[in-house]
Amino acid sequence: MQTLTQVVKACSDFLWGVPMLVMLFGTHLFLTVRLHFVQRHTFKAIRLSVTPDKGSEGEVSQFGALATALAATIGTGNIIGVSTAIALGGPGAVLWCWLTGVFGIATKYGESLLAVKYRTRNEKGAMVGGPMYTIERGLHWKWMAVLFAALTVVATFGIGCTVQSHAISDVVHTTFGVPMAVSGAVVTLLSAVVILGGVKAIAQVCEKLVPFMSLFYILGCLAILAINWNFLAPALALIVQSAFSARALGGGFVGGGVMAACRYGMARGLFSNESGLGTAPIAAATAQTKNPVRQALVSMTGTFWDTVVVCAMTGLVVVSSMMRDPAAFAGAGDDAMTRLAFANLPGGQYVLTLALSVFAFTTILGWSFYGEKCVEYLFGARAITAYRVVYLAVLFLGTVTSLDLVWNFSDLMNGLMAFPNLVSVLLLSGVIVKETRHYLWEGRLDEASEETV
Repeated sequence: MQTLTQVVKACSDFLWGVPMLVMLFGTHLFLTVRLHFVQRHTFKAIRLSVTPDKGSEGEVSQFGALATALAATIGTGNIIGVSTAIALGGPGAVLWCWLTGVFGIATKYGESLLAVKYRTRNEKGAMVGGPMYTIERGLHWKWMAVLFAALTVVATFGIGCTVQSHAISDVVHTTFGVPMAVSGAVVTLLSAVVILGGVKAIAQVCEKLVPFMSLFYILGCLAILAINWNFLAPALALIVQSAFSARALGGGFVGGGVMAACRYGMARGLFSNESGLGTAPIAAATAQTKNPVRQALVSMTGTFWDTVVVCAMTGLVVVSSMMRDPAAFAGAGDDAMTRLAFANLPGGQYVLTLALSVFAFTTILGWSFYGEKCVEYLFGARAITAYRVVYLAVLFLGTVTSLDLVWNFSDLMNGLMAFPNLVSVLLLSGVIVKETRHYLWEGRLDEASEETV
C-alpha cells in the first residue's frame, strides 16, 4: 500500500506541475478578460438562481441544478481540503485557493453555458449534457468526449466517494467513538436510498440540505473568527506574505514556498469548486432554463459560494487559530487542523462533525449523478444499475482506505479530467462570447433559445 501511495503521489505531483497550473489559472484569466469580467454579474446571478424559469424545458429547477452542483462541491474540499493545503503549502495556499475561485467563476460560467447549448435528450426523453456532449457536438471529437467520460467515471470513486466516506467515518469516530465501519455502513445505506431515486430525488434532498448546512457552517466560522478577532489582521497579512514568499515561516508554520503554496492552493481550490473540472455542467444541463446564459450565470454562483465565501472562511479560521495558539497545532496531521480550530468554539467539535458529515453526504449524492450520466454516455442507461452497485461498494471501502492515497488519487484524477474539458472550453470560447453578447450584453436574458427546448 505504501508503494502504491508513493506512485500515485509521484504521478499527481508531476501532473500538477507548472503546465497544469498555468493551463488552469490561464484559462480562468483568459475567460475573465474575454467575458469582460463576468464576475461583476454575480449578484444578478444570485437573484436568477432563486427565480424559477417557468415553462422552460428541463428535468429540475435552476436552483435544483445549482443545489446538486453545490452538493458535489461544498464538502471535504472546503473543510479538510483547505486544512491539507495549509499543511502542505503553508498559509499562502489559502490565497491561491481563493484566487482560483474568484477567477474560476468565469470558467464555471463558460463550461456551464456550453453544457446547456449542446445538451440533448436521451433515449427516455430526459435532458442530458456536460463536457462529453459539448466535445462531441461542439468540436466533433468523439474520442476526447469518451476520454472525458471515462476519466470522470473513475474519478467519482475518489473525489466523490472514498474521500467523502472516509471523512464522515473519521470525524464521527473521533467525536463519538463510533467504529468507522459502522459509520460507513450507515452512510452507504442512506446514500443507496437517495441515489436509487435518480436526479430528481438527489436534487430534492440537496435543495433542502445544502442551504441549511452552508448557513450553519458559516455561522460556526463567524463565531470562531469573533473569538480570534485580534489575530485576523495578522492572519490575513501572513496569508498574503507567504503566498509570494519562498522563505520558511516562523511561529510554528511550515513555509512550502511559492510553488508549494500555488500547487496545493490551486489543486485544493479545483477540488473544492470544480471550476474547469467539467462536472458541474453535467448538472447545469438538466436545468429548466430559457437560454444557456441564464443557467451559466446561476451555475457560476456555485464557485462564488463554495470558494470565495466558504473556503476563504475556513482558511481564515485555521490560520487565525494557529496564530492564536501555535503550540496546539504543533505536529497536527493534515486533516486535524480544522478540527483543532473548531475546538475554540464551545461545542465546536459537534458543529464540525455535523457540517462535515452532511456536506460529505451531499457530495456523495452529487458525484454519483455525474458518474451515472457518464456511464450512460459510454454504455447506455442499462449500465447505470451496475455502476450504482460498484459506487456504493467503493463508498463503504473508503472508510478503511489510506487518507494519503485517497487525496493523491483524487488530485491525479481531477487533473486528468480537467485537461480535455479545458481544451474544449478554450477552443469554443468564441461560442461562449457570442452567446454572452446576445443574451447578457445586449439585454436578452428573458429570450428563449432553441438549444434549451
